[in-house]
Amino acid sequence: MAKRNTLFIRIVEGKNLPIKDMTATIWKTLSPFWGEEYNVHLPPSFHTISFHVLDEDSLSRDDVIGKVSINKEALAAKPQGLDGWVNLTEIDPDEEVQGEIHLQISVLGDVPRILRCQVLEARDLAKKDRNGASDPFVRVRYNGKTHESAVVKKSCYPRWNESFEFELDDAPLDTPLSVEVWDWDLVSKNDFLGKVLFNIHRLQSAHQEEGWFRLVPDKPKHSQHEGTLGSLRLQLRLRDETVLPSGHYQPLTELLCQSVGPHLNGNWPDLIMLIDETTTAESRQEVATNLVKLFLGQGLAKEFLDVLFKLELDKTSEPNTLFRSNSLASKSMESFLKVAGMQYLHRLLGPLINRIFEEKKYVELDPNKVELKEAGCTGLHRVHTEAEVIQQSTSLLQSYLSELLHAIVQSASYCPVALCQAFQQLYQCVNKRFPEPEYRKVKFIAVTSFLCLRFISPAIMSPKLFHLREKHADARTSRTLLLLAKAIQTIGNLDTLTCCSKEPWMGPLQPAIQLGITQLKDFISRLVSCDNSEDLGLQQRMSLQCGSMEKEGFILLHKTKDKSMLMTSPFKKYYVTLSKDTLSYARTQHSKKSSFISLPRIRAVEKVEEKSFGSANVMQIISSRDNGLVETLYLDCKSVNELNQWLSALRKACSHNTDTMSSYHPGIYKGDRWSCCHQKDKADPGCDKTKHGVTLQEWYDPLDPDLESQLIYRHLIGVRQAMRKKYQEMIKPEEEDDRETLEGEKKLDGVTRLFSVLQDLQNSHTAVEEEERLKNRNFLLELQT
Repeated sequence: MAKRNTLFIRIVEGKNLPIKDMTATIWKTLSPFWGEEYNVHLPPSFHTISFHVLDEDSLSRDDVIGKVSINKEALAAKPQGLDGWVNLTEIDPDEEVQGEIHLQISVLGDVPRILRCQVLEARDLAKKDRNGASDPFVRVRYNGKTHESAVVKKSCYPRWNESFEFELDDAPLDTPLSVEVWDWDLVSKNDFLGKVLFNIHRLQSAHQEEGWFRLVPDKPKHSQHEGTLGSLRLQLRLRDETVLPSGHYQPLTELLCQSVGPHLNGNWPDLIMLIDETTTAESRQEVATNLVKLFLGQGLAKEFLDVLFKLELDKTSEPNTLFRSNSLASKSMESFLKVAGMQYLHRLLGPLINRIFEEKKYVELDPNKVELKEAGCTGLHRVHTEAEVIQQSTSLLQSYLSELLHAIVQSASYCPVALCQAFQQLYQCVNKRFPEPEYRKVKFIAVTSFLCLRFISPAIMSPKLFHLREKHADARTSRTLLLLAKAIQTIGNLDTLTCCSKEPWMGPLQPAIQLGITQLKDFISRLVSCDNSEDLGLQQRMSLQCGSMEKEGFILLHKTKDKSMLMTSPFKKYYVTLSKDTLSYARTQHSKKSSFISLPRIRAVEKVEEKSFGSANVMQIISSRDNGLVETLYLDCKSVNELNQWLSALRKACSHNTDTMSSYHPGIYKGDRWSCCHQKDKADPGCDKTKHGVTLQEWYDPLDPDLESQLIYRHLIGVRQAMRKKYQEMIKPEEEDDRETLEGEKKLDGVTRLFSVLQDLQNSHTAVEEEERLKNRNFLLELQT
């Protein structure tokens, strides 16, 4: 059993932000729109989440505008989610605290009585220094006397194990014990990291108190900028899930797989139809994503999408509206592309997006929006005319569009097998429902409505949201990307006349768009006619994409064999190369002397806890040597994107390894114990389970089957009554006509089993919650005793 705190975040927009520089702004606007969405996995112990708004400065440090802080209680009080405007507040360094400290406080002796405060360790302290850590020390105050601990350099997870004593007899009864944590600085003043206050009068009756205590800020100061820093609109929803052991979800997973797998015993497409009919518009995207991930993990994504395609086609009589609504089929296919096709998208669009960002050309076709000053001058300081600007813009856009179409055509050779199969199935289903010659274009439009309109075009307009760039585009580049996205949307619609009638200024691009339509149709014909090895399982399908996969680049490494941890700065810079059979590393790119690890010897590829090295982007590669001993290679990546890229690439390359570990230590062995679980046996098998599932995305965590099953269960429980009612409506005509067949009995059996499985899961959750309640009750009774 595990607790998972997942927070859905949508940063919508801001308004009335203050002017911070001469350009007045964040991309020249005081009311920016972001529309960015994130799913963040939070630790069970989190208390508050904060959003800091900054003004980017390319020359100096970014200016801080303000922050919004929301505590866990406020999020938990609104299970349906928060949506509204929140005022920004001033950021006070003394209030920016986080983390906990482990203390043991006791009262010793009778006369004189001694107050002893043992400072053991702290965790998750705020990072105050530029090196991404802090130099923490503890200051303990009582009755006018002060003691200080030693300084632990470059750590947000320090250990002190120091004791401090004070005499109690001379102190007033209401004198508190103050334990403060500070970041030591050599030149400037020390930074406050938080404090804990204790009522000694209450402590004297218990004689001893030990535990982890949350660090809190000093008394908040009244801000003179209250209400003048603007506001931020946020949409937040906290999901606190109890994930049961895998065996509890197996019946639900098997039932869903049977509902889409015609080759399995029993086929109940009514289950998917019930889910489709009872899922509300608000939850459709989330449900689609969870179902896609679950079926991808089972190797049945194509079959799942096939059922949805047929359900959508059965409900559609007008081909012009096909897959244009936000149905479960449309959302599922859109999620599937984002989950399984991100690597493909980056290879397809990356070079062109980088070119547009680097060139920063002024591009504008609409005469009403042409700004001659922005376009610059020709020779002899002569300003461009409007006609010249439009002509130059047309030439640039034609160049960008030509490069993009060429990349799309070439991508038929490396498009992931899973995507090819999905598009092939979509193409065939639509062609069967709307056959030629009457509906000649419909099957192509069905494919382009997803490939161009819901995948490529949004990525062009917002490259940061698809991790193609680390930052948003400026105003000039954004306009260029928008015009290019409009062009690819027009090509995807396979219709130039409609676009030119709505936006006649797009006319100069019509010849290029017409040529693009022909190229795109040829590309789709190639894509859906290739042999995609339909019977391959998920692991084999994904391995086809990475048969000659390579990844390389400079990265910080630390290698440990049988040694204990660690030197002060253990990491050194190496050039790392991942080839088909080995992972090699050398001090330079062309160095003749290098070390390597044979990929079949890799037993696990996992993340490392942030507290181990003071970095959140460290991963470990655990491999076996010829003598059977285990060695670990640590990689410190520059960013979370780079971390997940290396995790993904290595896990794919090792997907067929047989001698893999089932558990591992997310911490390091330092001193005489593991930092994660404090086990002293270095050969301990591990305290967390490994993740060997294929990573389907390059920039996100691997699939988590148990969590996906839990989220699907949670949704189905919420719509269980609506599903019962809908199913009764579906089977009533059969009862009236008394035409129940064996197939009908199977369908009824499938739906009945679904409700039974949901009830069993609900009973399991109730039992776990009751057990937790009793544990908490017993713990409180012990404290009271």
